[in-house]
Amino acid sequence: MHGTLPSDMGAGLPMIRYLLLSRNLFAGGVPPSLGNATMLHVIDLSVNSLTGTIPPGVGRLCPDTLAFDDNMLEASSAQDWEFITSFTNCTRGLRLLSLQYNLLGGELPSSVANLSSQLQLLYLSANEISGKIPLDIGNLAGLQALKLDYNQFSGSLPTSIGRLSTLKLLQFSNNNLSGSLPSSIGNLTQLQILLAYKNAFVGPLPSSLGNLQQLNGVGLSNNKFTGPLPKEIFNLSSLTDDLYLSYNYFVGSLPPEVGSLTNLVHLYISGNNLSGPLPDSLGNCLSMMELRLDGNSFSGAIPTSFSSMRGLVLLNLTDNMLSGKIPQELSRISGLEELYLAHNNLSGPIPHTFGNMTSLNHLDLSFNQLSGQIPVQGVFTNVTGFSFAGNDELCGGVQELHLPACANKPLWHSRRNHHIILKVVIPVAGALLLFMTLAVLVRTLQKKSKAQSEAAPVTVEGALQLMDDVYPRVSYADLVRGTDGFSLSNRIGTGRYGSVYKGSLVINNATTIVAVKVFDLQQSGSLRSFMSECEALRKVRHRNLVSVITCCSGYDSNQNNFKAIVLEYMTNGSLDKWIHPDQGGQSTDPVGLTLMQRLNIAIDTCDAMDYLHNSCQPPIVHCDLKPSNILLNEDFGALVGDFGIAKILRDSTGDPSNMNSRSSTGTGIRGTIGYVAPEYGEGHQVSPCGDVYSFGILLLELFTGKAPTNDMFADGLSLQGYVQAAFPDHLVDIVDPAIVAAEENYAHDVHSGTSNGPRGQNNSVMVSVTGLALLCTKQAPAERISMRNAATELRKIRAHFIRQ
Repeated sequence: MHGTLPSDMGAGLPMIRYLLLSRNLFAGGVPPSLGNATMLHVIDLSVNSLTGTIPPGVGRLCPDTLAFDDNMLEASSAQDWEFITSFTNCTRGLRLLSLQYNLLGGELPSSVANLSSQLQLLYLSANEISGKIPLDIGNLAGLQALKLDYNQFSGSLPTSIGRLSTLKLLQFSNNNLSGSLPSSIGNLTQLQILLAYKNAFVGPLPSSLGNLQQLNGVGLSNNKFTGPLPKEIFNLSSLTDDLYLSYNYFVGSLPPEVGSLTNLVHLYISGNNLSGPLPDSLGNCLSMMELRLDGNSFSGAIPTSFSSMRGLVLLNLTDNMLSGKIPQELSRISGLEELYLAHNNLSGPIPHTFGNMTSLNHLDLSFNQLSGQIPVQGVFTNVTGFSFAGNDELCGGVQELHLPACANKPLWHSRRNHHIILKVVIPVAGALLLFMTLAVLVRTLQKKSKAQSEAAPVTVEGALQLMDDVYPRVSYADLVRGTDGFSLSNRIGTGRYGSVYKGSLVINNATTIVAVKVFDLQQSGSLRSFMSECEALRKVRHRNLVSVITCCSGYDSNQNNFKAIVLEYMTNGSLDKWIHPDQGGQSTDPVGLTLMQRLNIAIDTCDAMDYLHNSCQPPIVHCDLKPSNILLNEDFGALVGDFGIAKILRDSTGDPSNMNSRSSTGTGIRGTIGYVAPEYGEGHQVSPCGDVYSFGILLLELFTGKAPTNDMFADGLSLQGYVQAAFPDHLVDIVDPAIVAAEENYAHDVHSGTSNGPRGQNNSVMVSVTGLALLCTKQAPAERISMRNAATELRKIRAHFIRQ
């Protein structure tokens, strides 16, 4: 809709309570007559083209929610901010005030600190507000989110900010703030996001940052912070998203405590004055995707432990003082796309194993002291995006590099080499021949032993050996007591190989609610499933994979074999029960999952699969990705479970798209009808591409509410075809109605702060997500996107959705 808002709308609608006109094309000013509609509870005029100032009478309305963000509203004087002062006289508490993305200027009145103590969300980002942040901002005791970024605030950050004890989000980036970061910020123990980049803060970081045990992301780049990096910030195990400390004046070494950030995805410490060796403990950061340490003075060798960061996509060590050889172990990071090692003192050859890094598309080794031949195989056949300048002793490589050919020195060119052949090579070759003969003999004996052992029951000791000694031991009797005799009232799920029960166990002297997966050993393949799941679960550690607590392998009260796995309990059950509550689901939410919650679930699932495919060695293929195998915790975070038919690719060639060879496992089709990749039905070998296909089906189901086995999909019609027919112009006709209901519910309850996403249905999200899902479900495996790239695309979709 467009045009101007009626000037008398407030007088003509005196009883109106909800005025929701966001995301239109309304122009002109906000009608002053709105001040007469004293019953207004929620006013949302955001994302229009409104101009002028906000009438003072608006402040007399005392609404619960006022959202004028993303317009062209102005302010330049105290009079223009009068509506803020009027709000302080309200007896009914304002909970949300959003004025971000406007042209509001001048100074923020100090009266803002006198707003209702019930105010939870105050958004003033992206305006032209100048002057100081009011000293008594800490009076807003109920505040959960404060966004002051992208303005022109100056002066210091008030110490009173430490009184905002319920604050979860604090943003004051891109301002002109100076002085030190107050130590009182350590009192914000509920804080999850802290963004303060692009200011002029000075001095050391307060050690009190170590008190923020809920912190997920920190942005402190582009300031003038000095001193050493506080060890306390590296002990925050809660950091899962970002830690940005680049372009400051930090000195000293990178503390070994950095290895405690095992869940961190992005670490940027570029452009400081840090020195000393890089700590080996960095290899413990198993979730790391981007590591930027360029522009410092780090010295010594590149730690080989970096190869443990199997999920790494970008590594930048440019412009340091690193020496020694480039570790060939870096080639184990199979998903690495960008590697920058320029302007160091590295020597020796370029590891030929780098040619096998199929994802590598940017490699900068310029201005070092490298020597020898540049590899010509694998990724080195196309050197677009590769740089080797400033290494005078490099030779060879592909023709495009225009480097001199390497000198040819035959092995037999000297008497010394002749002696080496006689004294070293021949004895070694003989030893290898003997070793290979013994290996064949051992392999033959192993096959015979395996054939004899497959029929034998697994002992308690054998299962615990699979699960390692660090897992607590539980008995059959413990599980009987904890599940009330495996009663039906405690059964929370059934599957192909058994049932899952809710129970309680005393573990490490504490009572813990758990999920107990009991295997039906009368079912063919159940024992193999138990062993497969034990083996897979003991190899994986990721925030989006269900954690195993222990296993139980023994005998029941009738002396029958008994096998069970004890897992962490997920409060919100399986995703399947939330997508299909009318099919026996146990959802307690009458409107289901919001669009943002579904996006987050998709990203969590994608991250878990990316970890299995690219960060585990050897890689693991789940083979049964579907909504019933995705569990939701109390925050609706998604965790992938059920590894009963997972395949560990011990003989992986490193090329997941190579589907030409037939599987020789003899296990038949791996997966569930509707989700299983089509190539498995043709006998092709298991590969990560099969999981990508299943994920694509899951995405379609998540956003349409239709299972691939729905009765409507008959006579050649499939879920993919159903979506393809509506793509992209008619997706609104097939979107899950529960999403619409959830978004409408959010529009009415936006002030509560409990919703997980922006208001309103966003068709562009559906277009982007379904387009990605259709790419995942391509018939040919080689045409499908990888899980890593799918996760990147989903994060872009979420970021765009949030900005809207």
